[in-house]
Amino acid sequence: MNAHSLDAVILAAGKGTRLYSDSPKVLRPILGEPLLQYVYAVLEPVVGAERVHTVVGYRREEVEQAFPERARRFILQREQLGTGHALQVAWAALQEASARWLLVANGDTPLLRQEHLAGLVQLRDEDVALGFLTVTPEDPAALGRVVRGGDGGVRAIIEAKDYDASLHGDAKEVNAGVYLFDMERIAPLLGELKNNNNSEEYYVTDLVGLAVARGLDVRAVCCGDDSGLLGVNTPQELCDAEELLRVEILDAWRRAGVVARQGESIRIGPRAKLSPGVDICGPVEIYGESRLGSGVQIQSHVVLRDAVLEGCIIKNFSHVDGAVVHERCEVGPFARLRPGTELRAGSRIGNFVETKKTVLGEGAKASHLTYLGDAVVGAKTNIGAGTITCNYDGVNKHVTQIEEGVFVGSNTALVAPVRLGAGSLVAAGSTVTQDVPPGWRAFARSRQKNVKRDKDPC
Repeated sequence: MNAHSLDAVILAAGKGTRLYSDSPKVLRPILGEPLLQYVYAVLEPVVGAERVHTVVGYRREEVEQAFPERARRFILQREQLGTGHALQVAWAALQEASARWLLVANGDTPLLRQEHLAGLVQLRDEDVALGFLTVTPEDPAALGRVVRGGDGGVRAIIEAKDYDASLHGDAKEVNAGVYLFDMERIAPLLGELKNNNNSEEYYVTDLVGLAVARGLDVRAVCCGDDSGLLGVNTPQELCDAEELLRVEILDAWRRAGVVARQGESIRIGPRAKLSPGVDICGPVEIYGESRLGSGVQIQSHVVLRDAVLEGCIIKNFSHVDGAVVHERCEVGPFARLRPGTELRAGSRIGNFVETKKTVLGEGAKASHLTYLGDAVVGAKTNIGAGTITCNYDGVNKHVTQIEEGVFVGSNTALVAPVRLGAGSLVAAGSTVTQDVPPGWRAFARSRQKNVKRDKDPC
């Protein structure tokens, strides 16, 4: 066993009753990402993705669905009897990983940073048995207090429900819930955890007092008044954490050369990437793996999720979800691009147009009131207002092929599978059920018949 080998475990089994949701606490989103994602993003670069374990319990199936690539390293805590019990349940699996040291963090700490962990991980060089992070918030009333002796050394952590200032002193330093354990020396103490407290739970914090009683070296690494380390337990704390992250991310992109107007109404998720020269005017929301290249302009009231944009304009009130938009394209206003859409250079999607699994060729346009689903549209084709591709027959989806230079008149229904040949024309109001040869014109509508009304409307 490597003397410095390091694993990590995230405690993520709780419901989070004070967040008033039936969803697992660690799946509550901030900036479009679940709380647990932020903790993974911090721990995995420190210990390696394959060495991060997660204790799950409440609605574990939902957590597994949210993180399928990590589920094989999940450890089930069937009964949620406290943080100490979670560690007891996980211990056998953690020992099999053969690491000497163990980092423990809660799954509701989106503001945890690698720099916070640096001082903790460094304690391995000093052969400390147990280390943990602390903070000194303005109001420590509802938090576990760190009790120190006259020499300044750590003596115990007392949970808020059990804290008595007359017995423990007026401690201002509180536990942040992030620990480093020497697994060899802490293992014998796990069996000594008791639940004789006001919550009737097994606390991981009790390991501190047990370790001190055994004469082991216990250290607290104070992170000042950084109360963001304390995790998310209430709706107010959820919103506060999100706002702190929102401002932090926005400021970083501004420093990197992004123009962000109306910044107080711009929300950018942690996985999004923006190039210098991107110009955004809020309100705007950018989530997931969105990638915005230089020259992209985003007008107000736009929502992007997993969007890849290159030198294009996204106009007001448009949604781009899982779509690729190339240079010189215009989208919107009031457009919706759904997953699988690709707009090639110079194409245009106008107001009240929706696309799904559709490729729009260079210079093609669909300017008004159109639905294009499972379609391939050739270069320089014009799609008239009110056109729809009828791609679903009730069982299967079918593809509409529209070749280059096609003109599709307004109020047209294209019943897939169907192909419109290059340079063909479809008359307005047609319902097309058969292929149209290249260069031909299609009329698929009944002849107009005028009949005099029986009663004069005037």
